[in-house]
Amino acid sequence: MLENFIPYSTQSINDDDKEAVLNALCSTHLTQGAYTKQFESDIAAYIGIKHAISFNSATSALYAAFYALKEYVINKKYNSRFKNATNLDYAANNHSFSIITTPISFVATTNMMLANNITPIFADIDSNGNLDLSNLESLLREDTIAICSVDYAGNSVDMKAFSDFAKKHNLIWISDSSHAFGASYDNVKVGSLADMSIFSFHAVKPFTTCEGGALVSNDDFFAEIASLVCSHGIVKNTPYNHDCITLGFNFRLHEISASLGISQLKRLESFLAKRKEIALFYDSYFKDSPYCKTLHIKECVKSTYHLYPLLLEDSLATKKEEIANTLATYNIGVQVHYKPIYNFKSYQYLQSPKLPNAESFYKKELSIPCHQNMTLQEAKMTADYISKTFEDYVKNSIL
Repeated sequence: MLENFIPYSTQSINDDDKEAVLNALCSTHLTQGAYTKQFESDIAAYIGIKHAISFNSATSALYAAFYALKEYVINKKYNSRFKNATNLDYAANNHSFSIITTPISFVATTNMMLANNITPIFADIDSNGNLDLSNLESLLREDTIAICSVDYAGNSVDMKAFSDFAKKHNLIWISDSSHAFGASYDNVKVGSLADMSIFSFHAVKPFTTCEGGALVSNDDFFAEIASLVCSHGIVKNTPYNHDCITLGFNFRLHEISASLGISQLKRLESFLAKRKEIALFYDSYFKDSPYCKTLHIKECVKSTYHLYPLLLEDSLATKKEEIANTLATYNIGVQVHYKPIYNFKSYQYLQSPKLPNAESFYKKELSIPCHQNMTLQEAKMTADYISKTFEDYVKNSIL
């Protein structure tokens, strides 16, 4: 048994982080101050993008993105960008909206669509858990206004291909990149090509603000609406004269979280390097395993390795919960990412068809520990216990 419990992912906090948080606590503003502005500036500079708006969660950022998308369509802001956009015209004139997306994501992705009265249309995935672009064209409806990809496990979709598809079909591309801050595809950073990209800074992500998220965009309209939604829909004309011009909420990130984010971002590359080191070890260890397969990440992809999924062979996949319980006795924490969203009770009314790749992926997937707090020795012990557990269950099933 491992000496200490190792979760599938966790945060890494050092003395610099603690000092940064203490400085924020002792500042004159605990909210809407200089730390938040600096954090947003740092995010924008890292990605190389015009606008970055921080939020108290990626869920809030997703809500703002879909709200801004609807405002863009309803007000026909697309006319200067797309010609003969009959789908957008139909959606605007009939107030009917749909988005093609993946079922293999945290439910917040589509919950926030539904919260904006947008219907999710689920498309099947590829072997790495990302939306399969080849499945999308047949799913286009007359009211489809966008595609929403998810960079599963921190592995970017082919950004140029998604961007080109969106342009071809007069669609907005929203990237739920909650797993992927710091990732890239062909040396292009995630967040720099989509119309809007959303990031999560939850405690289990590669760097953290405890809870928190961000929306980034090069589009002035999307950024303006998202900023309004984030802070009550209020515009301050002068210090003593303000107006509420749209629906808004208090989705703001506070100064304490922002200060932690500033500090954590300075160490992001070292966090990603450690995650990669652990992941490459697993790649080698499980390469010829008869019990599971690993994801195949293209050489052009820089992953954040937010998750390290194993895909179990069929006889083990049926014992996944028992395997997880056994691994817990060895102090190894595992998780499943994800149950297809259309299978949830609250989504049954959509009557979405079951998608074969998504169903198979969910049946087989098990995320094992891979994060910056692990040592290679711990990774080896983890892999040994996992392999032993797989072997024991296979032997028992034969007996």
